Amino acid sequence: METVANVLVGLVAALHVYILVMEIFLWQKKPGRGLHGFDPEMARATAPMAANQGLYNGFLAAGLIWGLIAADPTGYRVQIFSLVCVVIAGVFGAATANPRILIAQALPGALALAAVLVAG
Repeated sequence: METVANVLVGLVAALHVYILVMEIFLWQKKPGRGLHGFDPEMARATAPMAANQGLYNGFLAAGLIWGLIAADPTGYRVQIFSLVCVVIAGVFGAATANPRILIAQALPGALALAAVLVAG
């Protein structure tokens, strides 16, 4: 079960690296605009906000990666903390920005959190 938990944590970390790249580097380019359906003007107007969100997603990814490489009990505790943050961010984002975030962010985080708790 530990291997499954580690794979799920790694996938959630990769998801947040992807979100970081989309929000910081590709927001005004076709892939970033397509993600939210923004025209170039709207993408330009919201780019600073998106970059800020991307930075936060990078912090989530960093915490998850740290949790994977740190020795226990630190690694385990950092994984739990980071995954709880992912789930909370996903629920908040779904409630305030887009309901799809519940499935795209909170659900994978919750599944990884459950796996880490069971494996722990």
